[in-house]
Amino acid sequence: MNDKTINDMDIKKKSKHSNPTSMLNGAMNGSTASMSIINSEPGNDKLRILWVKMGGLWPITSGGRLRSFHIINELSQLHDVTVLTTHSPGESAFELKTQLPLCRRVDSRPFAPAKSKSRFFGFTVLRSWLSRWPVDLYKYQLPELRREVGFLLASGNYDLCIADFMAAVPNVPFVDATPVVLFSHNVEYMIWRRLGQHESSWLKRLLLAVEWRKMRRVEAQACNDALATIAVSEEDAEKLQVTSPHALITSVPTGVDVEYFKPDFRIARNATALVFSGSMDWVPNEDAMLYFIQEVLPKVRERIPQTTLSIVGRNPSPRLRKVAMNAQVEVTGTVSDIRPWLHKAAVYIVPLRIGGGTRLKIYEALSMAMPVVSTTVGAEGLNLQEDIHIMRADTAGAFAASIITLLENADLRDSLGREGRTLMEENYAWSRIAQKFAALCREAIATRTTVNHSTATTPSSH
Repeated sequence: MNDKTINDMDIKKKSKHSNPTSMLNGAMNGSTASMSIINSEPGNDKLRILWVKMGGLWPITSGGRLRSFHIINELSQLHDVTVLTTHSPGESAFELKTQLPLCRRVDSRPFAPAKSKSRFFGFTVLRSWLSRWPVDLYKYQLPELRREVGFLLASGNYDLCIADFMAAVPNVPFVDATPVVLFSHNVEYMIWRRLGQHESSWLKRLLLAVEWRKMRRVEAQACNDALATIAVSEEDAEKLQVTSPHALITSVPTGVDVEYFKPDFRIARNATALVFSGSMDWVPNEDAMLYFIQEVLPKVRERIPQTTLSIVGRNPSPRLRKVAMNAQVEVTGTVSDIRPWLHKAAVYIVPLRIGGGTRLKIYEALSMAMPVVSTTVGAEGLNLQEDIHIMRADTAGAFAASIITLLENADLRDSLGREGRTLMEENYAWSRIAQKFAALCREAIATRTTVNHSTATTPSSH
């Protein structure tokens, strides 16, 4: 992103005198309106999309990859999609291409950003302090990718560019020729601020205070510079609107693959088994599991001593493995398929205290007809009814009590699971989510065109 703000975008001028989010609501008012935008005559409706994402798309080892992959895959069936992304050592660019066969072009470049626990990360932090970027964005700068993106955007051959996650923003020049839509999976600064709130070290709290303030500043700037921002929940959209009051910000729900994540009633569930899944190298997930093992699980075992817990996900730290081993908790590391663990467990837990965006893991569990106990933060941004689709609890005692209630009540487990599965089938299949995403993009482009036309035909005053 250029350091200067794109102040001459007419759409920004108009938004200062109107409710920006309401300008996009037309795309979301009912499935009929959205479908008419998406399914008009071929040739008149196909969007030419440049999709830029750092951190890769395949294999699907994180919630962010999962959401982006499925939306891209669905969009490519109706639109002209070019993907520019990166892959880590050990990942295959060729495999990604085979998984997205309908995309016009899939270009994945090898890239390994500095990791927080590497010996060189301190130098990355110091260099980031001399830049406008917080370290979590600074480390994703890739000049060769930025040059390629800039060339493609300047060509005028695309209707819009999707900057997927804030990590893409340092590599996306905001130019007049092609509008940029920011796809915001999280309110990033909130994650860093919450990390600081739960940090015991005063020095780390100080560093995190610097980082979340820098992140808030560049996140707000990105929303202002973009044609529109699409968040993954209404709550996130509202938070981003507070820091960017003149930006166009709306939201699209999270989805789930209801055919892949479906219950198998031939498999008997273990009535005392708990499960959690997620990327364990993401700090909020590790914090959640350390908290649960140390504060919640002992309370559950006081009542039901045979309670087990499985933690399923990539790259668990040595610290988590040690704490889990002492508590006789299973830690799997990377698995090719999480469904066997979900099939066997009685209750899915989401004890997150830190985070943003929406938890795809909850929709996966609900799609498999599992009862879910979550903190408010864990279920943030999800349109779920209390005690119908999910149980919420925010203290260790309340969380343990909810789990005990479910473990001792098979009928309640079945009811929550049944309602959750029905909700996912009827509302959150990825095809529906992609239709809404494309409708929002098209509506944003139409709004820009209308505003620019009005500006061009209105006589200037002197």
